[in-house]
Amino acid sequence: MGRQVESDAFINDEEIGKALAGNRRPDSGRIREVLTKAEELQGLDPAEAAVLMPISEPALLSEMFAAAKRVKNAIYGRRMVIFAPLYISSLCGNECLYCAFRAMNQEIRRRVLSQEEIAGETRTLIEQGHKRILLVAGEAYPQPEGFQYVLDAIRTIYSVKSGPGEIRRVNANIAPLTQDEFGRLKETGIGTYQLFQETYHRNTYARIHVAGKKIDYAWRVAAFDRAMAAGIDDCGIGVLFGLFNWNYEVVAMLQHVRHLEREFGVGPHTISVPRLEPAAGSSLAERPPAAVSDADFQKIVAILRLAVPYTGIILSTRETADMRRRLFTLGVSQISGGSRTNPGGYSGGGREDAGSQFSLGDHRSLDEVIYDLAKLGLIPSFCTGCYRLGRTGKDFMDLAKPGDIRRHCDSNAFSTFQEYLLDYASPRTREVGERLIAGAVNEMAAEVRERIEAMLEQVRAGKRDVYC
Repeated sequence: MGRQVESDAFINDEEIGKALAGNRRPDSGRIREVLTKAEELQGLDPAEAAVLMPISEPALLSEMFAAAKRVKNAIYGRRMVIFAPLYISSLCGNECLYCAFRAMNQEIRRRVLSQEEIAGETRTLIEQGHKRILLVAGEAYPQPEGFQYVLDAIRTIYSVKSGPGEIRRVNANIAPLTQDEFGRLKETGIGTYQLFQETYHRNTYARIHVAGKKIDYAWRVAAFDRAMAAGIDDCGIGVLFGLFNWNYEVVAMLQHVRHLEREFGVGPHTISVPRLEPAAGSSLAERPPAAVSDADFQKIVAILRLAVPYTGIILSTRETADMRRRLFTLGVSQISGGSRTNPGGYSGGGREDAGSQFSLGDHRSLDEVIYDLAKLGLIPSFCTGCYRLGRTGKDFMDLAKPGDIRRHCDSNAFSTFQEYLLDYASPRTREVGERLIAGAVNEMAAEVRERIEAMLEQVRAGKRDVYC
C-alpha cells in the first residue's frame, strides 16, 4: 500500500503548461502514433493525451472516435452499467458559487431525510428495478448524528427489500473524510467512494469556493490517498467541466490518475464527466466561465477512454438523451437512469423540485432509458458481482486492463438484465430486451454462451442475484 499524501504537489502546473504548449499543433503522424498506442490498451500519459486535444480536422476526429469505440468495445463490450443517485440531505457548510446547495442560498428548500424516508426512497428505486445506488449528501450533516447519519443511511439502504428486489451495492459521494472516518465508511460495505475536485486549477478553485471546509484544495485532492490508506480501493474521480479550460482539467486529472497508480498501484475505478448546468441561486452556473461545447465534450470522453481504458466513464442525467446516445460509443460505460437530484425526489413525485442541486437534461424514466439502450443494441447491466467477489482495486485492474473482466461482466450483465425484464420492464421493453438477449448470446463464443445460457435459465426459473 502506498504512503498517505496530504499534499497537492502531484498536480503540477508547470508540467501541465508544457504538455499543452508542446502539443498545440501536432502533425497527423504524431496523432496517429498516439492513437495506435492507445489501441494497445496501455493508456496514455498526460502529454500524449494532450496531443489529441487540438484535433479538429474531420478525418482525424473520425479516426480518434473510431479508436475510442474500439477500445471501449475491447474492455466493456455492449454492456452499460445502470445506477441511480439517492440524495439524502441538502445541508451544506460550503459556499461553492456554482451549486444550489451552497450554505447561504435561500432559493432552495433544505431537507434532511429521516432513516424512514431514506428507506422509502430506496423502496421506490427498488420497485423501479434499480440494484445499485450512489448515495449523495451535501457537505454538512445533521446534528447530533454528524457523520454517523451517513453510516446509518447506508445500512438503511441495504436493509430494504421489496418483492424480489434489493439494493446490492451502495456507492457514496460525500465530503472528504479523515482516514479513520474512511475506515468506518468501508465497514458499511460501500462499493466506490466518489469525489469530484470540481476544478484542478488552483486560482479558479479559490475564486469559486469562498467559504467552508471545501476551500482547502489540498485536503480535497488528497482525499483518495486517505481513502485508499483506509482500505477503500475503488475510488471515482471527476471535474465539473465549465469552470476552467477543459484541456487543462483533463491533463490535471490524468496527473491525479498517475499519482494514484504510482502510490497505490490502483487507478480510479470511475471517472465522471459532468458539465456545469443551471442551478437555483447561481448566476455562475447560468453562465459557465469556460463553457464546453458539445463537440469538445465528445472529444473529452473519447480522450479519457483512450487515456484510461480500464476505468468506467460515468455520464449523468445532466445531459440530454440525444447527447447520451452520442457518447455511448465514444467511451461512456455507466449511466444514471430516472434520476432525481433533490432529497425525497423519488417518492415525492414530480420531475424536478425547488430543492434540486442542478437541472436535469434527461427526464426519462428508468424503463424508458432501458428501452432506448436495448433498441441501440446495448445490454443494460445492474451487476454488482465484482464487489461481492472481491474483484476490487488492484484485483479488478489486473482483469480490466487487458480486457479479461469481460469474462465475468458480460455474463453478469445478461443475468441482471434478464432479472429486470422479468420483474420490472414494461411489455414493450421486455419484448425488445428478450430479442436483444437472444441475438447477442448467439454471437458469443461457445464457452461463454453456455455459461450465460445456464445463468439465464436460473433467472427464468425464479432464482435471483445470479452472478459469477
